[in-house]
Amino acid sequence: MQISRLALLLPLLILAQPASAQMENFKPGPVFADFGATAPVQQSEPVAKDAIFKISFDVSTAAEPDKINRTIESAARFINMQVAAGVPEENIRLAVVVHGGASFDLTSQAFFAAHKDGKENASAAAIAQLQEHGVQFYLCGQSAAAHGITNADLLPGVKMSLSAMTAHALLQQQGYTVNPF
Repeated sequence: MQISRLALLLPLLILAQPASAQMENFKPGPVFADFGATAPVQQSEPVAKDAIFKISFDVSTAAEPDKINRTIESAARFINMQVAAGVPEENIRLAVVVHGGASFDLTSQAFFAAHKDGKENASAAAIAQLQEHGVQFYLCGQSAAAHGITNADLLPGVKMSLSAMTAHALLQQQGYTVNPF
């Protein structure tokens, strides 16, 4: 059985669409207007309006230069998605546990710039906005020690944990689940 060349190329042509065409459905808000864009979805099983979420995000990959850390932005995206789906914001409790190379993303501009060739910590403003909406940030103390980061080097409101493992274990005892993404 012979398959036409067009049939073989069609999936590749679809995947080759410009990213902007694929992302045009993503919109900012309703909680965070500057980051955390989401797309509306016709759900097979809509999220219950009285759903309660307690989720921790695990972050180990550092942000790309001059960009918000992807996983930190995912926390904003999660809040935007749920609120847009009708879940009250007060029913969403998030924690972000940071370790490894991403540790610098939780540091002050001065400390960040001193260790990142004078670059700006693009995650700092997003972290401040997320904190205004109740999101907690924890830095792994073991990673901090490995990178020479002290409590004084942290952005306001960031908490130093004994380790990322400890932070996740304590959050799980409080009913948080770990986001697998």
